Amino acid sequence: MNNIKVIDCTLRDGGYYNNWEFPVSLVNSYLKTMSKTGVKYVELGFRSTQNKDFKGLNWYTTDSYIKNLKIPNNINLGVMVNASEFISLQFSLRTTIKKLFKNKKESKIKFIRLACHYDELFIILDACKILKKLGYKVGVNLMQISEYKENHIFYACNLANKAKLDMLYIADSLGALNQEDISSLVSTVRKYWRGPIGIHAHDNLGRAISNTLSALNAGCNWLDSTVMGMGRGPGNTQTEYLLIHLNNFKNTNTNIKKFNILPLMEFITKDFVDLKEYYKWGMNPYYYLAGSYSIHPTYIQEMMAMKLNNSEMLNAIEYLNKIGAKKYNSELVKIEFGKKNLLNKGTWSPLNTIKSRQVILIATGPKMIDYKNEVENYIKIKKPYVIALDPSVIINKKYIDLYVSCNPLKLITDIDKIKNVKSSLAIPHSLLTKNLINKFKNIKLLNYEVAVQIGKYKIYKKEAVIPKLYNVAYALSLATSGNAKNILLAGFDGYGLNDIRTKTIDELFLSYTLSKNSKDLIATTPTIYKIKSSSIYSFL
Repeated sequence: MNNIKVIDCTLRDGGYYNNWEFPVSLVNSYLKTMSKTGVKYVELGFRSTQNKDFKGLNWYTTDSYIKNLKIPNNINLGVMVNASEFISLQFSLRTTIKKLFKNKKESKIKFIRLACHYDELFIILDACKILKKLGYKVGVNLMQISEYKENHIFYACNLANKAKLDMLYIADSLGALNQEDISSLVSTVRKYWRGPIGIHAHDNLGRAISNTLSALNAGCNWLDSTVMGMGRGPGNTQTEYLLIHLNNFKNTNTNIKKFNILPLMEFITKDFVDLKEYYKWGMNPYYYLAGSYSIHPTYIQEMMAMKLNNSEMLNAIEYLNKIGAKKYNSELVKIEFGKKNLLNKGTWSPLNTIKSRQVILIATGPKMIDYKNEVENYIKIKKPYVIALDPSVIINKKYIDLYVSCNPLKLITDIDKIKNVKSSLAIPHSLLTKNLINKFKNIKLLNYEVAVQIGKYKIYKKEAVIPKLYNVAYALSLATSGNAKNILLAGFDGYGLNDIRTKTIDELFLSYTLSKNSKDLIATTPTIYKIKSSSIYSFL
């Protein structure tokens, strides 16, 4: 219990919300605050060689970046590396580590932690030994520890002993454990592991701080926390709460120095209150439900970013519970900031189907109720090609020629609505899991492929590049590929003038109108979007 150490990992775990784009001025203020507070260990971010998508400075946390920071003398800096960096290596393990780390004498980094799932344990032993030889303190975070059985812990501890690690962390990644679970896990780890034990708790069930203190009482002496709990999903143990508890901790066997809370509270007021208001991390009923089901919190975080409604959120969570979603599968969730950059070849062309017809896209804006009869009358008389952006559109389903979807997570929420529709469903097959394909075995699936490039539309015969994985962008590219006469829109009310979603859709429309071979866009029902508008009556 002696020598308790707090690692504040705000810039590493918090980066899941802002893509690791922390301004240097904020980082310097944060480091100065930690120094004044008495927290001596700071995890600055990840260190990575992966560069498929843009990520900020604290994803790479290079030595050159660190040199430009104002680092107080009493702060020990660390970084985390995902064990997956050492799987399917382009170079040898030693070469990859050499690309990531210099000898400790040439770096301001003092400690390195490897984030590791159970099936990745086999790769860490040699990596840890190499990093130790370079002079660093090395630890391993056992991710999703709630899924470990005692034989798994035995194996993990055996490897940790062989690697002579400086600390071994249990990480409740799913936020599914309670205080009794934590105490039992620490006791089991202590049976097989000789060194210091750490705890990294998540707040899905609102237990992060209580679980951290339970781990402390059970024998952990490395404690993770983040400012205001900023971290993936619902976040982590809150540094400010942990330091308050440690200041009041009563145990004659401990040697915990008093922490100064005032600088931290001033930093929170100045820099973090607005940050939390903007990114909205923290516990809520969806994270709580996901924690009780052991669903990876990133699914919830991304569904919230998509602004699914309550029913959609609950349906998706129930589905993820059925299929088992303890691990985050990036191929299952491709939202607007989860970019799909590889353009696969499609197998279906809309050209023969649309054949220069007028196309009307139907959305679910509330004002469609007032115009339902007029839109249906227009469809009966003029025979346009009708594309529904959502299975909940209120017009009669017999008028719909095609449903579209390009986001698997949104598709999950609509499974029960879609699986019995009579019309075809256009969706990029490269985004479908086998499980999802089986769900739609009674539907004709048309494979029109997409990739994502911000601000761009590039439309081809059977595939397209679109700015975001939004159904409206997908439908626009599909209609254009089919050489639509023009594109009418119904049910595109907008989300409100100050809603970020309205701005996003306006940007999609603007990018489309500026693209090659774009068609005229005309809203036929009330809208606040910045597009041409004309009453549906004028088309009858």
